[in-house]
Amino acid sequence: MTDALQFVIITGLSGAGKSQAIDSFEDAGYFCVDNLPPELVPTLVDLFRREGSKVDRVAIVSDVRGGEYFGRLEQLLDELHERGVEHTLVFLEASNEALVRRFKETRRRHPAAEGGSVIDGIRRERRLLAPLRERATLVVDTSDTSIHELKARLNKDIIQHSRRTNIVFAVVSFGYKYGIPIDADLLFDVRFLPNPHYDLRLRPLTGLDAQVRGFVMGSPDTAEYLERLLALLDFLFPRYAAEGKAHLTIGVGCTGGHHRSVVVAELIGERYEKQGYYTVVRHRDLARDV
Repeated sequence: MTDALQFVIITGLSGAGKSQAIDSFEDAGYFCVDNLPPELVPTLVDLFRREGSKVDRVAIVSDVRGGEYFGRLEQLLDELHERGVEHTLVFLEASNEALVRRFKETRRRHPAAEGGSVIDGIRRERRLLAPLRERATLVVDTSDTSIHELKARLNKDIIQHSRRTNIVFAVVSFGYKYGIPIDADLLFDVRFLPNPHYDLRLRPLTGLDAQVRGFVMGSPDTAEYLERLLALLDFLFPRYAAEGKAHLTIGVGCTGGHHRSVVVAELIGERYEKQGYYTVVRHRDLARDV
C-alpha cells in the first residue's frame, strides 16, 4: 500500500444516506464496496498492498446489515491502526423522526428491528453504533440534507481534501430559530452583536458579503469577543488533538443564521486553516429565506 492511499469507511444509521454517500466516492473514482463485512477488510487491504496495485483510493460501507460480523468493526479499526493503515471513518446519522419517515416511504424493514417496530430498531441501532460515532473522523447529520447537499459536503470535506490530519475541526454557523445543530460539541452565541438584519441595505446579503462582514467587524464588541473566543480555542484545539479526538464541531449561532454567525464562523475557519488544521466551515441555514 502506498502512502498516498485514501481508505474511507462509511457507517452509521440505516436510512441516513450511506448508499448515496458511497455513490459520491464511486463518482470520484474510488474503488467502492457496499455492505462489506469487517472480516473481509484485511483481505481487501492486503490486495491493495501487493506490488503493482494501481488502486490508491478505496471506500467501503460497513453497517448492521453485516449481522454478527458487524460487531468486529471497532476491533478492525484498532487493527488497521496497528498495521499503519491510515483511514477516514465517516458516520451518517439523522433524527428519529427523519429515519421513521424514510422507512415508511420506502416500506423497507429496519435491519435492527428484530421483529419490533421501526423506532425500536432505530433506538437499538443508535446504541450499537455509539462507540463508532465517537471514533468518526466526520459525523454528518442528514435529517434536513438533500442527496445533492450530502454529496457536495463529502466532496468538499473528504474527497477533495488532500491533507491528512488526526483531527477535523468543523465550524458550523446556524440560526437559533431553526434549532441547535445536534452534532455540535461547542456552542457560541453571537446574537448580542449588532444585527445587519435591521439595515435594509444589508438584509438581503449574507455574512459572506464584504459589506456585512465590515458591518459586523466594525463593532468594538465583535473585536473584543473574537479576541477572547480565539484565545479560548487556541487553548482548546491542541489539547483536543493531543487527546486523540477525531473530530470537533463548533457551532456559532445568531438569530437566522445569515449574517453574524456566518461572519464569525468564516473568521474562525480562516484562522485555523492558516495554522494548518484540517478545518471545514459549513453554513447550515444560509440557503433559507431571509
